[in-house]
Amino acid sequence: MTDPERPRGHGEDGRTERSGHEADGRESAKPGRNHGVYTYLGKPKSKMTRRSTSRRQFMGALGAGALAGLAGCADPFGGDTTDAGEEISVPSLAQFRGSGALAEGRPAPGGTSIDELPDLSGTLNIYMGGGEGGIYERFIEMLAEIYPDFSGFTDDAPSASQAQSIVEAVQSGGSQADVFWSIDAASLGYVAENDAYEPLADEALEPVPAHFQGADGAWVGVAGRARSVPYNTDAIDASEIPEKVAQFPGTDAFQGTMGWAPTYGAFKSFVTAMRLQEGAETTRQWLESMRQAGTERYPNEYVVTRAVADGELTAGFANHYYAMRVKNQRPDAPLDLAFTSGDAGALVNVAGILQIEGTEKDALITDFVRHLLSAEAQEFFATVSYAYPMIPEVEPVGGLPTVDELNPPDIDLAALADLEPTLELMSEAGVPG
Repeated sequence: MTDPERPRGHGEDGRTERSGHEADGRESAKPGRNHGVYTYLGKPKSKMTRRSTSRRQFMGALGAGALAGLAGCADPFGGDTTDAGEEISVPSLAQFRGSGALAEGRPAPGGTSIDELPDLSGTLNIYMGGGEGGIYERFIEMLAEIYPDFSGFTDDAPSASQAQSIVEAVQSGGSQADVFWSIDAASLGYVAENDAYEPLADEALEPVPAHFQGADGAWVGVAGRARSVPYNTDAIDASEIPEKVAQFPGTDAFQGTMGWAPTYGAFKSFVTAMRLQEGAETTRQWLESMRQAGTERYPNEYVVTRAVADGELTAGFANHYYAMRVKNQRPDAPLDLAFTSGDAGALVNVAGILQIEGTEKDALITDFVRHLLSAEAQEFFATVSYAYPMIPEVEPVGGLPTVDELNPPDIDLAALADLEPTLELMSEAGVPG
């Protein structure tokens, strides 16, 4: 598995260390699932009502309000735990929520509360896939503040590099890490394919739908991100956006007016998903057609989304949270999101946790993962990084369609680790990654 390393402190899709905003498929359409292009509503949904998915407009008017800045807190392995014997006190829900309009008016999250979970006690050495702007480290720090006898020491580097390091260490018998927290399923899949994992306990897997778990319980998702089409509402109507990415090259409104960021990991996963679903030749032809249609190249997907909001582009390809970041900063920007249906353009990827082979901390790892899937943790990831919650009892922010309302492709997320053929066909199509 190869992927160019990103600058330290930058996410898979280009967010800087203090941005606090980052968070790509899955089973085929289930009975009762609505199909088609979806776009945003922009208001939190009541737990007692379900929005009709026949609506094409999802984002609408998002309020402003900056999220709290979160500094990274990565440490090398080592150090002392806090003195034992201190009283355990779980902060209020407000302490786990991000600030700003997207967090306002949300119902209390469902799921299992931290109060209901066993106390954490002990030390975990965590290989952290860098790129979430310090958000994950911050949550580990919060857990350490709750549990004086718990410490989590992180080694921070790009997920692809971490995955290779884990496999090499396990194969040489020298692994000293306990957990791999990756920002993408491809890296988790690479470790699992090389048998450098131990299956997670059932208690750690149960809260999450099976399509966000690895085979044999190798890993479990803790936060999700969806591929989307940010578009400028002054330039195009939602009804003009195709329901399939295959139709984009032939759409008149998108000739010379779209943008993408081919060097970014999320885009490569998107192309990999298309290759797995449609075949290499069809994918190469699509890339060539989009290039010939004048699709402009940008350094990252946040810049693509911002260019759409500025009117520089009509639309682009990007992860869903970038539009939310722009709208949070510029609530009046003419920006909305569309989601295609059943193809690579609807890919939902995950950040997830894997137990590394050789660790002797099974019980602590199980309890740690359960904490990451608690109501408080899922609310934290949803409102601070705009990630999709992995447990159904917690709603996505800002009126986003739930994962069940989207229609991701029928793809094993772990298969996204097979990047070499993708990079080759991208180069052949004149769209090098």
